[in-house]
Amino acid sequence: MELHQLRCFVAVAEELHFGRAARRLFMTQPPLSRQIQLLERDLGVQLLERSNRQVRLTAAGVGFLRDARHVLLFAERAGETARSLARGSSGRLSLGFTAVAGYRLIPELVRHLQGALPEVDLVLQEQVTTDQTETLAAQMIDVGFLRQLAPRGPLRGERVWREPLLLALPLGHPLAAQRAVSVRALEHQPFVMYSPGEGRYFYDSIAGLFASTGVRPRFVQHLGQTHSILGLVRAGVGVALLPASAAHLHVDQVCFRPLTDAELHAEVWMAWREDNSNPALPLFLHQARRYFIHDPEAEEAS
Repeated sequence: MELHQLRCFVAVAEELHFGRAARRLFMTQPPLSRQIQLLERDLGVQLLERSNRQVRLTAAGVGFLRDARHVLLFAERAGETARSLARGSSGRLSLGFTAVAGYRLIPELVRHLQGALPEVDLVLQEQVTTDQTETLAAQMIDVGFLRQLAPRGPLRGERVWREPLLLALPLGHPLAAQRAVSVRALEHQPFVMYSPGEGRYFYDSIAGLFASTGVRPRFVQHLGQTHSILGLVRAGVGVALLPASAAHLHVDQVCFRPLTDAELHAEVWMAWREDNSNPALPLFLHQARRYFIHDPEAEEAS
């Protein structure tokens, strides 16, 4: 039993006329009749009753018509699925991202991609930058959104995001009354700092700022996660320098102020392996670039 035979049978069953069915299939009547005969012989049942004046479906033919339509539909869908996978318009893509990127960047990007690539299944994995570098190298993720990009073999990337670090303060803090705060005002202030291990990227940036300006805050805690630091700021334990996207967590009783005499920025790089053969990757990169070009906050930050 072949798909061509099923198409011939469905056409005759729907037209109940060999001549009209043959024209519909762009073939002559004798080959069409032959295909129906071969099909009936292979099945061992009569599907059509033929006479000089009419063609009718047998009981077996009625049931077989329903199933034949389903088989043809599934075959068509299977072909389209294969073509979509080859084009990369469907499939599966694994994304790694840092915790801070999960506050706004990744959710908004995923929403864009759900509209642009609805058949691509995105698998999200929150990982620190060092872990993403390793999982990219091991081909365990397809794309990483990480803080620093160290060239390594076939690893490629481009900067897609740049945001300032802002001073996070509890609302009742005296510095909260200012529209912007000088780095000098942080001298001896209780300060919640990123840890030099888990929060190495931000730790190095902030420690470098204090070293270059000679400002010496009073470090009261060291933590690796931005949301944990925000919790301590809210409780009045100290102030902190955090990426601007932390404001999207909408922690109450916390305000953010820019620095007047220093510029600290955090970057996000989109990285992938040049030798990644996932067909969905080129389309993903194209759509991600379109999103970052048109995203107003990304434009402002870059």
